[in-house]
Amino acid sequence: MGHVDVDAFDSLLGDEGQALLSGLRDYDPAKELATATRLRRDHPPALVSAALTQAALRQRAVAKFGPEDAHRMYFTPNGVEQSTRTSVAEYRASRFAEFGVRRMADLCCGIGGDAIALARAGVSVLAVDRDPLTCAVARANAEALGLAELIEVRRADVTEVDTRPFDAVFVDPARRGGRGRVFDPEAYSPPLSWAVEAARTTPRAALKIAPGVPHEVVPEDAEAEWISDHGQVKEAVLWFGTARPGLRRATLLPSGHSLLGTPLLPAPEPGPVGRWLYEPDGAVIRAHLVADVAARVGGRLIDPTIAYITTDELRPTPFATAYEITDVLPFNLKRLKALLREREVGIATIKKRGSAVEPEQLRKKLRLEGGNACTIVLTRSAGSPTMLLGHPA
Repeated sequence: MGHVDVDAFDSLLGDEGQALLSGLRDYDPAKELATATRLRRDHPPALVSAALTQAALRQRAVAKFGPEDAHRMYFTPNGVEQSTRTSVAEYRASRFAEFGVRRMADLCCGIGGDAIALARAGVSVLAVDRDPLTCAVARANAEALGLAELIEVRRADVTEVDTRPFDAVFVDPARRGGRGRVFDPEAYSPPLSWAVEAARTTPRAALKIAPGVPHEVVPEDAEAEWISDHGQVKEAVLWFGTARPGLRRATLLPSGHSLLGTPLLPAPEPGPVGRWLYEPDGAVIRAHLVADVAARVGGRLIDPTIAYITTDELRPTPFATAYEITDVLPFNLKRLKALLREREVGIATIKKRGSAVEPEQLRKKLRLEGGNACTIVLTRSAGSPTMLLGHPA
């Protein structure tokens, strides 16, 4: 990203740029060419193209930041993609605030999603990034949201920042290389090992990592937390200085329910499918806390290798979705088609875990018709391919 981008971005912050942006709030990106041609009659081409890019990015950002903030903020394409969604950033900021953190270094701050949530929680933030355009955008966001007094943006290499004067540090390393996502934590930028050392320089710290990170790379002095939002796993965080080293935790947003792992809890014994089936939240599965949920509902696994829990009586839990099971059958397409036709099932939710069958291909073969709904679970029970029919509890 060269100087041109920073200059073009800066021009958006002037009166002419602001007027252009407010006129583009509801602009349709499909009509980009016509809109650009019309606007270029009265405005410089570089400014028009910067405004159109920004308007499209703001529309994309609504899903993460909500309409009110998204239409006041500024973005880069990478920034929209990689920034933390507001619900997760606010939750993390609230944890830092509860720890009594007042001054904090946000390293690899990107466009400032986390810094904004921290500032709104009353924490003063030094936000550091090495990319000039990203820094300009983060600065503009702090201004636009009235948080400039709490957020200082500094363009620097994060490895050169002295973190010792701060109460806490937050590091969100880049997890995408030139060829897409990076899965090896040492290939993050900066590498996880550097981030862990930085985390140990302050009383508290949090490092954002990919949710699929292998448990064996989690340092022994860290608490590892997996966070989902509306059932979708968003990220994992390594916390330092929480007085719970070695703990695994699954947190579900927006409810805020947090499941703390019990050390050395034995895996539940597998057994036959009962009347109720529980599908644990993705954060629970990633945190390896399925046994903890099974213990809470007094359940057993349907198979030693599958993350489905079953019970004979319903014990609701926020950490899993329950289904009432009406049929437990060996997998057989013909039998399934006949049953669904007989019951006039036209709407099916198809779930799978431990099955080679692809739900969308199966759906085509089923040719569903009728006014009734059914949940179909394709899985393994006691090692054999099994289909379970039922509906949400």
